[in-house]
Amino acid sequence: MRPNRLRELLKAGKPTLGMHLIDPWPGMAEVVGHSGGFDYIEYVGEYSPFSLEVMDNFCRSIELFPNLSAMMKVEENGRGFITPRAIDSGFQSVLFTDIRTVDDVKDCIRAVRSERPDAGGVHGYGMRRSVGYVVDGPEAWAKAMDDIVIAIMIEKTGAMDHLEEILSVPGVDMVQFGPSDYSISYGKPGQSRSPEILDTQKRMVEMALKKGVAPRVEVPSFEAAKPWVDMGIRHFCIGWDVTIIYAWCNQNSEGMGNLIPGLKRQKTESKDGGYAGIKK
Repeated sequence: MRPNRLRELLKAGKPTLGMHLIDPWPGMAEVVGHSGGFDYIEYVGEYSPFSLEVMDNFCRSIELFPNLSAMMKVEENGRGFITPRAIDSGFQSVLFTDIRTVDDVKDCIRAVRSERPDAGGVHGYGMRRSVGYVVDGPEAWAKAMDDIVIAIMIEKTGAMDHLEEILSVPGVDMVQFGPSDYSISYGKPGQSRSPEILDTQKRMVEMALKKGVAPRVEVPSFEAAKPWVDMGIRHFCIGWDVTIIYAWCNQNSEGMGNLIPGLKRQKTESKDGGYAGIKK
């Protein structure tokens, strides 16, 4: 079984850095890998169409780089099916969305861990990529399931109401606040950057630090990370492929429009980028 890079860094108490990809093209994962700047790639499966073959090929590209691993963001509906198939494709970390209760968290952990009595899971052994189909047997596989990193989205009012209990569940490695979904759950959709929502995010981070669970923050750029670093955060996932391309298109089409009369096009503005960061 392949060593889990993210797990190793968490055990060593070291900072971690990931990047989001919504496009599951393996070549894009290779481009990120060749940069050498990231510990893992989060494939945002919640927002992207995919197949079982796509997951296999995505992880094959990750494994070209010994210091890179893969995380998959798994949505609520179907997570009992998607989670074990993603892990057995080669994803070594799972980010679970739409958590509301402690029981939701326990269900996610059970979907990851093996059905060994002391592990308490329901994930069964299969002849899939993670074991080389026929190379590694159930013993090595079951041990590897103990090392899968489990991250939880805190993006519902219910999760915040039960935050301390959720952070106390054995097996939760990381938590991340989801400001856009939280604003909807809170009854104020589209206000993910409001002081009220930002204060909630800060409270989540502070509680996670207190409980010894690694809080992770999503940021669009390294400049946006500094206020969180000052709070003690050491785990970040930075940038999304689609937003990077969108910003590049706007910047360069506008620049060319300024250079060539008649070329300027009408710009489409995004109403809500969905990211809430601490403003400087």
